[in-house]
Amino acid sequence: MKTTTFDEALEIIESFSEEQRESIIEIVNRRLAEERRERLAQTVKEAREEYARGEVRRGTVDDLMRELVQ
Repeated sequence: MKTTTFDEALEIIESFSEEQRESIIEIVNRRLAEERRERLAQTVKEAREEYARGEVRRGTVDDLMRELVQ
């Protein structure tokens, strides 16, 4: 499988019509948003699992600062 460089990809995209380039932008934006949602969902899942295992402590910023100084 041939790997396309970023510059080659840009050249290919520039050869497309304006409508096709706009479609590519929309598709890439949707895919990026989906990736962000998936990462956020994974982070939330991990945080909930840590909380369920008792690995999360609660407190104020002052509490945290006292712990860091000790």
